[in-house]
Amino acid sequence: MAAALIGLTSGAASASGWPPLKEGAYLYSGPNGTGTVTVVDLTDRGTCHALSQAAVSAQVASGFGAVELYDGANCDSKVSWATSSLSQTNLPWAMLSYRAISA
Repeated sequence: MAAALIGLTSGAASASGWPPLKEGAYLYSGPNGTGTVTVVDLTDRGTCHALSQAAVSAQVASGFGAVELYDGANCDSKVSWATSSLSQTNLPWAMLSYRAISA
């Protein structure tokens, strides 16, 4: 996994201007890891959390957890989107709530 993290960090950070990849899960209010940061507690699986600002991008580096995001405020939307346990991406639409899930 270390080699994968090194490869993702060096390629993604220099190519897109993302913050350096670090262990954990982070949601950002702007594209490419910019704006207000929300730190996700990956050990608090299943609990729905509303965001004070919509998340537009996400970065996850974890061997055990991922994040499921929703466009509804209470994890109540019909459509959700999930990260993987190693992910750095702009989200397909603005997300208003999330929960930690197993990878």
